[in-house]
Amino acid sequence: MIEFEGLPEALPDLVDPVMLCAFEGWNDAGDAASGAVLHLEEVWSATQIAEFDPEDYYDFQVNRPEVTFEDDARTITWPTTRLSVARIPLATRDVVLVHGIEPSMRWRSFTQELLTAARELGVEMVVTLGALLADSPHTRPVPVSGTSSDEAIALRLGYEPSTYEGPTGIVGVLQEACAQAGIPAVSLWAAVPHYVAQPPCPKATLALLARIEDLLDVPVPLGDLPEESRAWQIGVDELAAEDDEIAAYVRTLEEAVDTAELPEASGDAIAREFERYLRRRSTEPPK
Repeated sequence: MIEFEGLPEALPDLVDPVMLCAFEGWNDAGDAASGAVLHLEEVWSATQIAEFDPEDYYDFQVNRPEVTFEDDARTITWPTTRLSVARIPLATRDVVLVHGIEPSMRWRSFTQELLTAARELGVEMVVTLGALLADSPHTRPVPVSGTSSDEAIALRLGYEPSTYEGPTGIVGVLQEACAQAGIPAVSLWAAVPHYVAQPPCPKATLALLARIEDLLDVPVPLGDLPEESRAWQIGVDELAAEDDEIAAYVRTLEEAVDTAELPEASGDAIAREFERYLRRRSTEPPK
């Protein structure tokens, strides 16, 4: 069960809250999705309000607790999923951030508990984040696909219906649970180059954050992520330069992407990027 910390008595009413969820593990190539939520927790100064009881959902031989020492005291941190609230300055809505490890068992109970918390918080929409390994060149913008269980949202945002068939993770189960419960839900997935699968992948995290900005119409401070993304790409460039087979493979991927005409190069995408720039400028302090 979820252990609430002063909810809802100690928590003021939230304003049109949206719930953003990411889970480490199968759904999180390059730690891109979990990295996005962790970044938002930091830059939006989120406050933790609740967590799942790890006894109910985690196999501790799969996800082991960690021991730390602080001030000569021994502490055990258990794998779990935590809920935080971010109240964003100058924004018209609040955000509930969900970050954790994909549970080992009882997924249906897990999703129902999470949806119960969403209802108690008055959540109006659930956004799940994921990342998968794909035939995507690291030298091009990271593709992000969006789907929604709500036809009106899908039409407004230009999302395509999901046609995926095959194994799924907790993100897919949560999306289906939202649809069954009548809660509008959106899923955003970044495509991480499979030949550089080792985390982190800050470029994919940036791509997800850009889509979150567009979806919520809320500026996201990026901090050091742009520089980390550039450093990541330079590192992969150097890796490709040292291996002729990788270099040839990357060129093949580039040709395929360029032939298909990247949507990121379209007029709509350029307009979205300009809107993001204006949102960030509006939140910067005067010089």
